[in-house]
Amino acid sequence: MASASVSLFGSFALAAVGAAGLAYTLTHPGVLVDFVERAKATSGFSQQQALSQSNGPSPEAEEDQSRQAGSVTLPAGDYGHFHTEADINGRHIAVMVDTGASLVALTYEDARRAGISVGPSDFTHTAQTANGIARVAPVTIPRISIGDITLRNVAGVVSERGASERTLLGMSFLGRLSRVEMRAGSLVLQE
Repeated sequence: MASASVSLFGSFALAAVGAAGLAYTLTHPGVLVDFVERAKATSGFSQQQALSQSNGPSPEAEEDQSRQAGSVTLPAGDYGHFHTEADINGRHIAVMVDTGASLVALTYEDARRAGISVGPSDFTHTAQTANGIARVAPVTIPRISIGDITLRNVAGVVSERGASERTLLGMSFLGRLSRVEMRAGSLVLQE
C-alpha cells in the first residue's frame, strides 16, 4: 500500500475517532465540564503560578493582541463549544471548531454553497459522524478565512447529503496555525 494511501487512511481513522468523541460529548455535555474540572484539580497549577500570571498583560493589552493581524478570539458558546462563521471560497459558512476532527468536514450542503462539487463516485471513504457511519469524499478546500486568518489548500472531506448537521473546522486547518489556545472561556487562534 502506498504511503499516501496509508496516510490518508490514518487521517480518516483519526477523523472517525474524533467524530465519535464529538458525538458522545454532544449527547453527554456534562462529561466535558467534569473533564475540565478534573484537569484543573490535577494539573499542579499552584496559587503562586496563578498570582504570577495575574500580573501579566492588562486586559487592554490582551484585547489589542487578539486584534492583531492573523489573530482571532472566539467566545465559548453552549456547552463550551466554539462556533464561528468562516469564509470558505467566498461564502459565509457556520462552523464549529473541533480539535477532535482530523480534517475540515463540510456538510454536503455547505460544500455546494462554497462551490465544491462532488459526485456519487467521489465518496470513496467512510467516517464516524454524530449520525453514525457516513461515506465521505476527500477534497482540497482552496481557501478558508476566519477573521484575519486565511489558509489555502486545506485538506477536508465532504459528507453525503444529510449525513452531517454542521461543518467542522478540524485539525487540517487548526494544525497549520502558530497558536491555538484556550484562555478564560475563549479560544485564541493565531496564524
